[in-house]
Amino acid sequence: MQKLKVALVQQALRPDREKMVAATSAQIREAAAQGAKLVLLQELHTGSYFCQTEDTACFDLAESIPGPSTDHFGALARELGVVIVTSLFEKRAPGLYHNTAVVIEKDGSIAGKYRKMHIPDDPAFYEKFYFTPGDLGFEPVQTSVGKLGVLVCWDQWYPEAARLMALAGADLLIYPTAIGWDPRDEEAEQQRQLDAWVTIQRSHAVANGIPVVSVNRVGFEEDPSGAGAGIKFWGSSFAAGPQGELLARGGEEEELLVVDLDLRRSENVRRIWPFLRDRRIDAYQDLVKRYRD
Repeated sequence: MQKLKVALVQQALRPDREKMVAATSAQIREAAAQGAKLVLLQELHTGSYFCQTEDTACFDLAESIPGPSTDHFGALARELGVVIVTSLFEKRAPGLYHNTAVVIEKDGSIAGKYRKMHIPDDPAFYEKFYFTPGDLGFEPVQTSVGKLGVLVCWDQWYPEAARLMALAGADLLIYPTAIGWDPRDEEAEQQRQLDAWVTIQRSHAVANGIPVVSVNRVGFEEDPSGAGAGIKFWGSSFAAGPQGELLARGGEEEELLVVDLDLRRSENVRRIWPFLRDRRIDAYQDLVKRYRD
């Protein structure tokens, strides 16, 4: 596939899972009506970003894969003839949970999945309490619309993850995301964080010569424990081409972004910027060390 119409579903939280899934499904239908063949959903899109606090009751939110979400979105993918990238709280076994992206093929089947590899542990982002680091590696998922290099949120800060997906033949990089500001931060600090987030992901497009698509949550979500100030998710979902050029960018409200990706440009860009050719793979051994003392 040379040209691909992609939809990014940027949403705010609803009162319960049923309403959240219904709203997401409506946006997927609208995306298909606009001609999208690939629909991308934000991180943990079936409910709240529950990692603001450590609460064992939240493990009850997890589900098996296959399970209720893959059944529902699989049926929708089959009906509409679209590929959907979901992001779910996976219960793999008792006491073993992952933050997992599932790619659903247009026939409704599960094309593949990716378990989040880099797990943060920061104030309001206590993910290490919930998620076991992924064990599936950095492997793109082959679909009818191309080879999808799916990563998740915190992975987006690591050039190694993007590079390994590109080296495995990914046609584009996809980042379901849940990131926002601490409302107590000064406006200048908030802007620095947002700019850094966009810049690092655009750099992955440049360094690897492939498009990058990132879809983020929007809206304020309070800390249910009352200990923190909550998170204002900044949205700003975007798509960038293989030279880092911005093709579409959302704001801080709910939004459906539909963008055309020209996948042929990756070949053309890699011919003039042959970064993969010039890599010094004979001199990178220290990359597997934590730090060079």
